[in-house]
Amino acid sequence: MRWTLKPKPDANKVAQLQNDLQVPQAIAYLLVQRGIETFEEAKHFFRPSLAKLHDPFLMTDMEKAVNRVEKAINENENIMVYGDYDVDGTTSVALMSSYLKTRSPQIASYIPDRYAEGYGISYTGIDFAADNDITLIIALDCGIKAIEKVAYAKEKGIDFIICDHHRPGKEIPKAFAVLDPKREDCEYPYKELCGCGVGFKLIQALEHKLGNSAETLLPYLDLVATAIGADIVPITGENRILAYHGLQVINTLPRNGFKAILDQVKKEKLTITDVVFIIAPRINAAGRMKHGLHAVELLTEENLEQAQKFAQEIDQFNSDRKEADKSITQEALQQIETANEQKRFTTVVYQEDWHKGVIGIVASRLTETYYRPTLVFTKSGDKLAASARSVKGFDVYNALEACTDFIEQFGGHKYAAGLTLLEEQYEGFKQKFEEVVSQRIEPRLLTPEIAIDMSLALKEITPKFYRILKQFAPFGPGNMTPVFLSENLCDTGFAKPVGQEKKHLKCSVQQLPDKKFIGAIGFNLGEKFSLVEHKKPFDAVYSIDENEWNGNVSLQLKLRDLQ
Repeated sequence: MRWTLKPKPDANKVAQLQNDLQVPQAIAYLLVQRGIETFEEAKHFFRPSLAKLHDPFLMTDMEKAVNRVEKAINENENIMVYGDYDVDGTTSVALMSSYLKTRSPQIASYIPDRYAEGYGISYTGIDFAADNDITLIIALDCGIKAIEKVAYAKEKGIDFIICDHHRPGKEIPKAFAVLDPKREDCEYPYKELCGCGVGFKLIQALEHKLGNSAETLLPYLDLVATAIGADIVPITGENRILAYHGLQVINTLPRNGFKAILDQVKKEKLTITDVVFIIAPRINAAGRMKHGLHAVELLTEENLEQAQKFAQEIDQFNSDRKEADKSITQEALQQIETANEQKRFTTVVYQEDWHKGVIGIVASRLTETYYRPTLVFTKSGDKLAASARSVKGFDVYNALEACTDFIEQFGGHKYAAGLTLLEEQYEGFKQKFEEVVSQRIEPRLLTPEIAIDMSLALKEITPKFYRILKQFAPFGPGNMTPVFLSENLCDTGFAKPVGQEKKHLKCSVQQLPDKKFIGAIGFNLGEKFSLVEHKKPFDAVYSIDENEWNGNVSLQLKLRDLQ
C-alpha cells in the first residue's frame, strides 16, 4: 500500500471555520479540505435541503421533454419506460413508471434481456413498442449513443426521450429530447447525476409544471439513493441531497420491495454502504441471472406479501450469482498464473462459457488482486463481450477509445466500461490494450493507494468528535469516510489474530505518553500481527467507527494498514 497524505488546507480558513462553528479543530480541517469553508456551506453540508436542488429546466431539452410527456398523458398515448438491466437502470424504470402510473394507465416497462438483446436500446425493444401501439419511449441510463436505433424508431412513428448520464459520442441521437448533463451544449450546473438522477430531474420538472415542489417526490428518493450508491457516482452537490433524503426514506418508510429485502437480512438502520452491499447486489442479481424486469416488479410492488415472494426469488438469484462469481474468479486467476501474465500492465482474460452476468464482478475481483486495468471476456452470441474495470487515477474509457480499430462497440465511464468485439479481433485487441496502458499509466498507479485526510492524536477521538464525524455521511466518491494517521502507537498487550483462519487482527492501542487506549480491528490484517506484538511501536492508518458488543457501544479504530 502507498500512503499519501492529502494536501493540508489553508490554516487561516480552518481557524475561522472552527471559530464560526465551535467545533474541534480536526472537524474544521476536514471540512475545509472538502471545499466547505463558510458557516453557510457547512449548514448545507450537514443539513442537505431539497430546496437547494437545481431548477430542472436548466437542463438542455427539458422543456421539450416535459411538453412531450404531457402531450402523451393528455392524449392517452401508450408510453414505454425503457432502462438498462443494472441497478441504475432498473431503479430508473421503477421510478419513472411508478410516477407516470399516477398520471396515466397507459404505461409499460421494458428492460432488455442481457443475453438476447445486450446493453442499451435494442431493435427488439423498439419492435415490441411498435407492435403494441407505443408512440413514446422514455429511455433511462442508456441511449446516448443509440443513433441508428432512435432513427429506426422514428421510421416506425415512435418518439424517444433519452435520460442518460454517460459520455456522449461525437454525434447525439436525433431523439425528441436528449437529457444528459454531460452534453457539451448542456449548461446544467451539476454534471455527476446517475441515470436515475436524470430521470428524477424529469419527474421534478413534470411536478413543477403542476405547481408542486420537489418535496412531493420524497417517496421516490429511496430508488435514487440506491442508484447513486450502486453506480459509484460522487456523493457531492445534488447527489448528496438526494442520497441523504433517500436514505431517510429507506430507514423510515421504505417501499415494500426494500422492506421485503430488509426483512431477510434483519438490518436496522442502513448507511449508503449497506445499500451498496445489501440492496444493490440483490437488485443486480435479477438482471445478471434471470431478467431485470424481476427487479422492477419487486421495486414497484404495492402488496407486501407479493413483494416478499419476489424478494425470495431475487435472494435465490443472488446466491446463484455468488456461486458463479466465485468459480469464474478462480478460473480466471488460474488462467493468469498459468500464462505467467503477472508482469503485464493489464489483465485480459477470456473463456467462452463464463456467465455474462458476472464478468463485471469478476473484473473487479481481479483488479483487487493484481491492481491494474482489467478486462474479462466471454462469448455472447457470435461476438465476445467484456467488462472493464480500472485502478484509481487511470481512465479506462479513454484507453479503450484508443483501441477502437479492434472494437465493435463500447461505452461506460472512467473506471468501468463494457465492450463487444469479433472473436478474430481478440488477440489484436489484447496486444493493443496492453500497449496503450503501458504507455499511458504512471507506474505508481499500479500500487493501491490509501489517501489519508490528516494526522490525528488518539486523545482527539472523543464521543463529541465522532458524533459530528458521523454527520459527514452519506459517504462515497468526493466525500469518502475520513481516513486518519496516528504515529508511534503500541498495543496494550491484547493483540491477537482472530477469525476462522486468523485472517483479522484485533488489538487495543495507545499513544504514549498518553494513557488513553482504544480498541482496534483490522480486517484481513492478521498477517501483520508480528508488527504489533510485544508492544512494538507502529504507525496506523484507520477510520473510526462504533463497536457494539453485549449491548455496549464503544468507539474503535477500523485499521486499513500498519507500518
